[in-house]
Parts: sequence; C-alpha cells; structure tokens
Amino acid sequence: MGVDMSNPPASRTKDFFASPALSLSLAGIFRDGGAAAAAAANMEVEEGDEGSGGGRRDDTVEISSENSGPARSRSEDEFDGEGEGDEDGEGEKGKKKKRKKYHRHTAEQIREMEALFKESPHPDEKQRQQLSKQLGLAPRQVKFWFQNRRTQIKAIQERHENSLLKSEMEKLRDENKAMRETIKKSCCPNCGSATSSRDPTMTTEEQQLRIENARLKAEVEKLRAVIGKYPPGTGSPSSSCSAGNDHENRSSLEFYTGIFGLEKSRIMEIVNQAMEELKKMATAGEPLWIRSVETGREILNYDEYMREFSVENSGNGRPKRSIEASRETGVVFVDLPRLVQSFMDVNQWKEMFPCTISKAATVDIICNGEGPSRNGAVQLMFAELQMLTPMVPTREVYFVRFCKQLSADQWAIVDVSIDKVEDNIDASLVKCRKRPSGCIIEDKSNGHCKVIWVEHLECQKSTVHTMYRQIVNSGLAFGAKHWIATLQLQCERLVFFMATNVPTKDSSGVATLAGRKSILKLAQRMTWSFCRALGASSFNSWTKVSSKTGDDIRVASRKNLNDPGEPQGVILCAVSSVWLPVAPHVIFDFLRDEARRSEWDIMLSGGPVQSIANLAKGQDRGNAVTIQTMKSKDNSMWVVQDTCTNAYESMVVYAPVDIAGMQSVMTGCDSSSIAILPSGFSILPDGVESRPLVITSRPEEKSTEGGSLLTIAFQVLTNTSPTAKLTMESVESVNTLVSCTLQNIKTSLQCEDG
Repeated sequence: MGVDMSNPPASRTKDFFASPALSLSLAGIFRDGGAAAAAAANMEVEEGDEGSGGGRRDDTVEISSENSGPARSRSEDEFDGEGEGDEDGEGEKGKKKKRKKYHRHTAEQIREMEALFKESPHPDEKQRQQLSKQLGLAPRQVKFWFQNRRTQIKAIQERHENSLLKSEMEKLRDENKAMRETIKKSCCPNCGSATSSRDPTMTTEEQQLRIENARLKAEVEKLRAVIGKYPPGTGSPSSSCSAGNDHENRSSLEFYTGIFGLEKSRIMEIVNQAMEELKKMATAGEPLWIRSVETGREILNYDEYMREFSVENSGNGRPKRSIEASRETGVVFVDLPRLVQSFMDVNQWKEMFPCTISKAATVDIICNGEGPSRNGAVQLMFAELQMLTPMVPTREVYFVRFCKQLSADQWAIVDVSIDKVEDNIDASLVKCRKRPSGCIIEDKSNGHCKVIWVEHLECQKSTVHTMYRQIVNSGLAFGAKHWIATLQLQCERLVFFMATNVPTKDSSGVATLAGRKSILKLAQRMTWSFCRALGASSFNSWTKVSSKTGDDIRVASRKNLNDPGEPQGVILCAVSSVWLPVAPHVIFDFLRDEARRSEWDIMLSGGPVQSIANLAKGQDRGNAVTIQTMKSKDNSMWVVQDTCTNAYESMVVYAPVDIAGMQSVMTGCDSSSIAILPSGFSILPDGVESRPLVITSRPEEKSTEGGSLLTIAFQVLTNTSPTAKLTMESVESVNTLVSCTLQNIKTSLQCEDG
C-alpha cells in the first residue's frame, strides 16, 4: 500500500509516516487472477522450515510472465487424506497403505487460497481451519498448499538470482578475455613487433580495462554474498572461469604482473616483511609506543618507528598524507578457527564489521595456503570503509592480506598496501593505504581469544566536516579501538544467537528457541540494511536540502523493483547529523527507553508503547532486540527495535512490521520474506579528549566525558510504484519529520541551545 502525498504538508505529515507502508505485501509477484507458478515437489515440511537456509536471505528477484502462467502445476494437486497416515507417523504399522490419490483443486479453491496467500503467506491455525471449511478441504490440504506455494516462490527467486549471477560472470569473462587479447596483440610503437604479455608498458585504454574489470568484481560480490554459491575461500570468478585453456587458467595476478611490475616471489617477500613488522608493533612497549598521560591512549613514537623499521620519509610526488596509528587489546568470545576464517572469507569479514565496511571484494587469490586452515593464504583485496553518516567521505583501500599460523594457539593476520599495485589503480580511488596493520590472535581457554589489533594508515589529507574533524583526525573513527569494539560486539551476538540454554529473563515473550533465532536474524538484517543506507558509499547519492530550522539534512532516493526484503516502490532516505553536549550513553539510554519514546517519536501522538518481547543479544543490557506495540488514535502497530552498544559507538534501529508476518516469525518461521524498512540513530563520541580535572584512583571522578555526534535517519516508502518519480512534497514531509524529531530530542535532553 502506498502513502498518499496529495495532502498539504502541514496536515498530513503525521498520517504519512504513520501509514503501515511496510506491511508485507506479495501482490507485486502475482498476476491478476492468482495464476499458479512453476511446479514444486509436494512434500510435508514443518511450518517455518522451508527455505530457512541457515539464515541466508533471499535477495532481489524480478518475477516475469515467464515464471507465472495459466498452466496448472502439481502444487495444485493435493493428496486425499486416505492412506497417508497422520503427521506424527501413526498408522505406519498395521494395514497396508492404499495407493495415494491426488486431488485436483478447483479454480475457485485456488483463487481463494491465492487471495489469502497475498495477504498472509504464513496463515495461522485459525485461518487455515476457516479456509478449509469455506472451501470444503481438509486443514492438512490447505497447509500443504501454502507450504508448496512458498516453496514455488523461493524456487522462482533462486532461478532469477542464478540468472543475475551468471550474467555478471559473463561480463567479467568477456572483459577479462578482451584485456588478455589486447595485451597479447599489442605492438611496440618503435619497431612494430608484438610485445610480451608481461611487458610492463601499458596504454591508458588497457589500464582502464583492468580498472573496470576490478570494479565489476567488487559489484558481483554482492550477488555472491547473497546466493552463497561459492564456498568460503574461493577466489574471484574471473580467475577460474576458463574452460581448459592454460593461458586462461593462469592466476589473474600472474596476468597482471606486467602491469604491477611484481613477481609473486616479490609479493611474498613484502608480506613476510609486513608480518615481522606487525609482530613487533603488536608486542613492543616504550619507546615505540608511549601512553598518553591525558587520554590514556597509546601513541606511536613515529621517529622511533622510522629508525626501528628503516622507513624512508619520501613523498614520491604524492599529495600530503596524514599518518594514523593505534593499538588496542581485547578479549573476544569466539573460538580461534572461526575467527581466523572470518578474516579469510571476504563476505564473513564484511558481515563482521557492518558499520565500518560498506564494500569489500577479493580481487585475486595469490596463494591458497596449506591444509584445511589455509595457513599462509595471501589474497589481494579491496575495501571501502565508511562512517555512519554521509558527512564523512569513504576511504577506498587496496591491500594484500596474509594469514599465518605462528604457533599451535596463535595466528597473525596482516594487511599491507603495495606501491606498485596502487600506482596502477585509478588515482581517484587511492586516498588511503595500509602500512602493515592487522591483528595477533591468541587462543585462550573456554572459547575465548585475545586479540592485539594494530591499525596503521596513511591517508591523503582531505576536507572533513568540522563536526567530525576531531574524531577522524584523532584516529578514533577508523582506529584499532573501533575495530576491536565492533569485533567483541559481533562475537558476543553470535554466542547469544547460538545459545540453547537462554535464561527466561533474556528471552521474554518468545516461547521457542526457533522463534528467538528467527527474530534475531530479522533484527540483524534490519541493522545491516540501516548501515548500508546511512553512509557516504557510492551506493547512495546524497543531496543537501534546506531546513526551516537550520538543520543540515541530506536526502537520497532509490527504487526497489524486486527485493523481497524491502517494500517495493520509491524509497526516500533522509539523514541529519548534529552535535549535542550530552554523553553518548545518556542519549542511547533515552532513545531506547520505551517509556520515553513518546517524547521524540511524533508518530505516536503521545500514545502508549508496550514491549511484548525482549531478547538479549549481549551481556550489556543495551544489546537487545525488542518487539513493541504502539497504539495511536487510528490503529495499532508493531515495531521491531535493535539496540547495540560498545566502547566506541551505539545504535538504535527500528522498523514497523506486518503484525501477522511478525507473529509467524515469533513461532520460528523464516523471516527472510518479511519486508522491512529501518530508521534509527547512530551515536558516537565527539572525539574531544581532555585532561582529567582531578588526580584520583576513582574512575567515576576521573572521567571527563565530552559531547556526542548524533546521526538520525528516516526511510519512508513514498510510492508503491517503482516507476514513479520523487516529488518535492515527499522531500518536504521527510524534512519536517527529521527536524521535528531532532527538536523533540534536544528539548527532552535540555540542550536546545547546543
């Protein structure tokens, strides 16, 4: 259902955002008349089991007339009840089973079931009983029909996903082949003879071909991550897409040798040197690292660093760059093999740090490593790093990652950028490079690991918004503390997700373990979607709009054609970041408190908020998923809220959900088909660190907390038609929503003048 934007902004702002635009509607994938889809096996499965896929979500799919026609399918034919035995297996012994009979549903029965399926793909027992009486069918026949129908939809989606991935791989194959042929047939401008494929000289056109090919690889990672057709650790499709040709079977790095001017042996030499530097950086004390008396943070003594590692201070004609170096130690609740694997597999790595990594790709596998643990693996990678605000530019970095086992209970992962590689990549992308960075992971008892993280970056100086200048220039935004805090939070979330002995107080409102896992999966997908929509990544194209209250608001729109995880239509995202003279934990506690939600949420009109489920996903009580019911004058609404907090940042992410669909998720059904459009808040410290006001051993007296950087983001469905155009009325309405919410927050926290 859409949102009516025809009313004047002043009178319809509240109605516009209170509309249940996020209700689960599958009407977009059905034709009028309720035609059946392609055939699917008629099998008995428990409610919620089909297609769960271990948490893998079904990604975008466009349903075309090829997949839904008027032809009947076997899913329309159900068994009669006779001779089958009941669901619990009774009657398997004794009488010999009769031959199974098939029942062909009438057109009217199919039409009625299709109509209910559009409204609720997971009908409850009461709905199935009512429909079976209405159609003259057994409740079990109705149950089977709905199970098979859901299976059919998922099968159609997978076929389209495979088609999309195949298309992307074909593009990569063609680009790769064209590049190889171009270099193979290239001629020397002086003598006219053919040059070697390893000739270091390249034309601008050939360089652009290689750059474009690398970009295509990064884009196809999205499809690879969703479909999961490639096992962890496999390289880019372009490095293995040939069919028996020795020339094609060569590693793409070997092919690029003529461009980079580096042999594999030289790269291995560089990463081994980087590994030795990382080990020293991780374990050395003074004078290499000096602890600040004022802030307590460790500071790299750069003069000592240059002497220790014989670093040349050469600019090479590059723009001036700033150095960011930091070190942090922490204990994470995860076993060593799983943690190491998450660094080797680019998709797991990106999922482990959703707030920081907006894009990531394995450009090439240089060395696969030895044994099942892949000890010694080396891969060329690309990553786009972001902050959760459009006001700070992203950082794009190419680097080589080397994973090595140091002892039976210790691993090291080092990342290092290589000059020869960077010099041949589009200069507009290379604004950041990694000096030897990474972590030393040591296995401790009871499934814990000690992690020493070193982050050492060399970044091109660029203009940063004054509000974020302190936190970025101090190295906090992309430093070791941020990476460690996020790693600890994600590992703790995984432990709570896998736990089977959850105390009742940590899982109130949900009766089953399957229901708890389904809700946590939905919340995780919601938060990932929020992080993706919020940053300055090239995924989003931000436009600054003026606000009557003077707030800096940025908007971006996108069209969802066929992603079942979001409502179909035109989606508008509005974001604003402000500084508040309030400690981050105070803002976080205020925003997540259901008793105070009416103070800032203008959708409520002062109505009550009640929590009907509360699931812990961490030791801190701020790390939780709640389901809240909100009653306004016109209707009742359910909201899923995911709150996260660690030593660096906090988030409050929420989204209204379809009540019937959410009830099925609470019983353990698959949540991947629930359409959800999250909004929320990101809370960061402002980065201002000052000298303690007193000298004391009491931490509560010694701490001096600064202000906070609050980013607020709202996403709304402005039109249910993907072909519709964004209107200024929609932008003004979202603008008003952001401004009013910010004003309410400032008033409640008593910082209007901040």
